Amino acid sequence: MIEILSSGALNSVQDRGRRGLLSSGVSRSGAMDLPALAAANALIGNDRDAAAIEVAAFPFRLRFDADTTVAVTGAAAEARLAGRRLPPWWAIEARAGDELTIDPPTVGARVYVAVGGGVDMPLLLGARATDLKSGYGGHEGRGLRRGDRLPLGRRPSGKLPNGGIGAPPPPGRDDADRPLRVLPAAEWSDFSGEVRQLFATVDWRVTAEADRQGCRLDGPDLVRERRRELLSHGIVPGTVQVPPSGRPIVQLAEANTCGGYPKIATVIDADLWRLGQAVPGDAVRFAVVSRDDGLAALRAAADWLAGLRRAAALYRVS
Repeated sequence: MIEILSSGALNSVQDRGRRGLLSSGVSRSGAMDLPALAAANALIGNDRDAAAIEVAAFPFRLRFDADTTVAVTGAAAEARLAGRRLPPWWAIEARAGDELTIDPPTVGARVYVAVGGGVDMPLLLGARATDLKSGYGGHEGRGLRRGDRLPLGRRPSGKLPNGGIGAPPPPGRDDADRPLRVLPAAEWSDFSGEVRQLFATVDWRVTAEADRQGCRLDGPDLVRERRRELLSHGIVPGTVQVPPSGRPIVQLAEANTCGGYPKIATVIDADLWRLGQAVPGDAVRFAVVSRDDGLAALRAAADWLAGLRRAAALYRVS
C-alpha cells in the first residue's frame, strides 16, 4: 500500500491504456509518455501492463507502507527517497515508512512513478488507466488527492542492488531539437503544396490549451485549398487536425474517437511522447516521413525496451 501525502488533480493512475476500443467510442487514455512508463516498469521487473502514477502537478509526495521497489522516470525533476536524491531514470529499494518527494520539473511536464507489482486498481475495459475526461478507471475515475491509499500488486521476485539501477535515455530522448515525425493524413491533399511545406518547416508553439485530450499549437494559419464538407470520422492519438482557425490541434492520450476537422497529418507513435512532455511555450517542428520510417522507429523503441528489461533482470538478485 502507498499513501498520497501531497498531490494535485492532474496526477492519476495510468497504464498503457485501453486498446482496440476506439471504434466503440472508448478513447485510449493511458500514459502521455508511454516510453517513460515502460522504462519504469522494466527497471523493477513489472509486467508491461502494470499501472503506475503519472505526476503532472508538483510537488508530489507519497509514503510506502511496506518494503518494495520504486522507479522514477520521465521529465527531468529532482526526486528524493527518504531524503536521498535519486539520479534520473532510476530504480531503487524503498523501505516501509520511506517518503518519496518529486519537485517541479526543469525540463518536461510529466514524471512516472512505478512501484513493485504495480498500482492494483480494478480492470475496466481491459485497463487500469484513469480517463480524466470521462471520469472512470484508475482510482475512482479521478485525480489523486492527499490521503488516498493505493493497493499494490504482487511484487516481482528479486531485489535491486544497494544504490539501485538506472536506464539510459530511450532513442531520441536526448535530441530536443529533432522534429516530430508525421505521416500524411486523409486530408493532406486538401492543402496546397505551399501550405504543406509551411506546416513542415515553421516552428509551432505549444499553447496553454494543452491537456491529456489534445494540444493546440500557435503559428501561421493553415488554409485548405480544397474546401469540402466533411462528415465526422475516426481519429486517434497523434492525429493533427486543422480547425477553421487554421491553427493545428494534435490529439493526445484521451483523444476524441471521432471528429469533423480535416486531418493534415498524424504524429508517429514513437514520437508522440514528446508532446506528452511539452509545456506551454515549447517549440515543435514537424517532418514528413514514410510509413517504413515510422515502423523502423517503433522497432528501435521496442529493441531498446527489450534490452533494458534484459539488463535490469541481470541486476535483480534473489
